[in-house]
Amino acid sequence: MRVRGDGPFHELSVVRLVNDDLPEVIEVHMASRISRNHMLRTTAGAVIAAAASSAGLPLLADAAKLANASLFRALDAKIVAAMARYRIPGVAVAVLFQDTQYVRGYGVTNINHPRPVDGDTLFRIGSITKTFTGTAIMRLVDSGKIRLGAPVRTYLPGLILANQQVAETVTVRQILNHSAGWLGDDYAGSGLGEDALAKYVAGMRYLPQLTPPGQVFAYNNAAVNLAGRLIEVVTGMPYEDAMQKLVIEPLGLKHSGFFTDTLVGNSFSASHTVEKDNIDVDVPSWIFPRALDSTGGLISNARDQLRFARFHLGNGTAYDGARVLTPQSLLAMRSNPGPAGTVTMEIDGVCVTFWQRRTAQGVPVFQHGGSWGGQNADLVIVPKHEFAMSILTNSTTGGKLIAEVSSSAWALNHFIGLSNPPAEPKKLPRAELAAYEGHYKGGVIPPGSSPNKIEPLAVDVRVADGGLRVTGDLDLSLGFYRGDYVSTTTPDGGVARSDFIRGPDGTIAWFRDRGRLYKRQR
Repeated sequence: MRVRGDGPFHELSVVRLVNDDLPEVIEVHMASRISRNHMLRTTAGAVIAAAASSAGLPLLADAAKLANASLFRALDAKIVAAMARYRIPGVAVAVLFQDTQYVRGYGVTNINHPRPVDGDTLFRIGSITKTFTGTAIMRLVDSGKIRLGAPVRTYLPGLILANQQVAETVTVRQILNHSAGWLGDDYAGSGLGEDALAKYVAGMRYLPQLTPPGQVFAYNNAAVNLAGRLIEVVTGMPYEDAMQKLVIEPLGLKHSGFFTDTLVGNSFSASHTVEKDNIDVDVPSWIFPRALDSTGGLISNARDQLRFARFHLGNGTAYDGARVLTPQSLLAMRSNPGPAGTVTMEIDGVCVTFWQRRTAQGVPVFQHGGSWGGQNADLVIVPKHEFAMSILTNSTTGGKLIAEVSSSAWALNHFIGLSNPPAEPKKLPRAELAAYEGHYKGGVIPPGSSPNKIEPLAVDVRVADGGLRVTGDLDLSLGFYRGDYVSTTTPDGGVARSDFIRGPDGTIAWFRDRGRLYKRQR
């Protein structure tokens, strides 16, 4: 392991704050002063675990007045153990549960210049930004400037796509619920100017149409970038300025924004790359293409994320009582999901940018994850239980912590008794599995590439031990648990869910993994 930097690892403080509309906030920063020599003698995970352990007694003393203090202690233990296991330098979490807001930081912002992570530490939240873009769209719906059912060309008459009919008919709702149908992983660069998004949308003409609009869920960054351009044209201002006016300022998100120079004075969490026993700060990965801001560019902290979540659990007013959305538009963001499918978990579809996650109890969970360059995040809201949770991490392995705490439904079960639908894989006969075998192809336009340069992705699916093996650009073992749905296992033991999609003739046409489509070749 390589660890650089001298000085204190972090300091302890336990503070009770009075929130604007909640009875208490317990915020904890873990304690310890750890020398460089000690850090070099110890794995990053063990350092984090030791620091958390030293914070235990103060947390118990101050949290004893909370009726559910043991639940929060268990959450702390779960997170600290995962940080040690996956060598994650820093994590921030915020939870709303039974009228209590719990905000806590763990570990450090940067292994080279270690400062404590707390509820105000800024992270990149990645694709959770999409839910902010959706919120802005609904403000424009409320003002009569946009209709969800209208074709995008109503507002962008010059829109050109690979399929002319799709360009004429694809609706605003379809670009927000990931059913637009064209290749979605377009990370083409188009500069840092205010015209970056307009240039990006002009390049979308090269994206191949994979499925008819409205019929298949396929995760689509490009479609949400198109929604960002829609916001620009309708408001007459750059996307970032429109978001400031429509969402960030009205909701009182004082520590959220798209440009670091507007957030000077805040503590930033550096991105880290974790490979085997090495942990390194990855400075270049912080850079984010401006053209992609509407799909993943927001910088925020756990406290602001929870305030945003509380807004979506409310009646459309901000914390100060000002009306931001009508109750009807707020509810619309969690209604009428598009086509169902999988995105590491089963979803009933995507509403207005929120995934509607399926649970065994039939209670819908609204969620979105995010990742970019060593920053992984998650946001969960459960209106029926008035529950919300935000997790922010600062390493490439942060997604594994989120998988354990959130995707696995550990937190949902721990706090509100919800669980994922059962997924017990069963072995199938070779004759039945043969229908899924084949060569599958996908594609991506890498960051900084030209919009017409699609990098092909290829996987082979073969029968193996009563299930399927996927090799090539994916390395997965698949076990069927119902219909065309499979439990997927990675070589390092990570477990998620994927599925196969049938074509009009009833044969297998696509493999969908993490929301991305791979077309079966004939």
